[in-house]
Amino acid sequence: MSAELQASRRDATLILTLSNPGSKNALHPDMYAAAVETLSTAERDDSIRAVVLTGADNFFCAGGNLNRLLDNRAKDKSVQAESINNLHGWIEAIRDCPKPVIAAVEGAAAGAGFSLALACDMIVAGTSAKFVMAYVKVGLTPDGGGSWFLSRSLPRQLATEILIEGKPVGAPRLHEFGLVNKVVADGTALDTALNWADELAALSPNAVERIKSLTQDAQNNSLAQHFETEKHHFVESLHHRDAQEGINAFLEKRKPQYK
Repeated sequence: MSAELQASRRDATLILTLSNPGSKNALHPDMYAAAVETLSTAERDDSIRAVVLTGADNFFCAGGNLNRLLDNRAKDKSVQAESINNLHGWIEAIRDCPKPVIAAVEGAAAGAGFSLALACDMIVAGTSAKFVMAYVKVGLTPDGGGSWFLSRSLPRQLATEILIEGKPVGAPRLHEFGLVNKVVADGTALDTALNWADELAALSPNAVERIKSLTQDAQNNSLAQHFETEKHHFVESLHHRDAQEGINAFLEKRKPQYK
């Protein structure tokens, strides 16, 4: 069986499953284009309210395939550069997707697999799940935005430790620092993520998409710039049909029904 990114649906949630039997769901270039295309389709599909990214066989992702990297050493440097560009396209697609993306991590998220989890908006992890950036162990440096995400999400000292030592970090420790949202019993990360996605699906799609955009913009905006961005989104949201339904439902003491 070959490496692939499997796509399925549960109600309003798109489920993307990393699958590479026998290789702990190691990444393969064939997954990259499939992921970008699938997320692009999800962006245009109003019936999809959230995305869950998980791994097959109770293991998230072992990262890149070292044998493939060895093969690429015998080729022009442009070959590996192009592969990384395609991986980064996948990372950007997750970040740019207007729907919330939840990572459901069991087993381990290693290397670029860790980067994929970090790119998601929220992370649910099994109690014994491990997160590791072991590039340094084989004389390499991170890709997939791993060093960028960690440097912005954790204290500098902890981010440096994770990147330079290359040792596994448990989900509970990352939960203490807010990097992992929920730590759950092993084997229940996917179900927890799907239930969370169901909760998000009941919220205003317009507001959820705009809030995700605001959190993205906040990383680069000054406070003055962000005031303007917040003002724009608030005014546009107020005049959107979701606000009319949401406000009416609140005043009428009923659950809103967003279309």
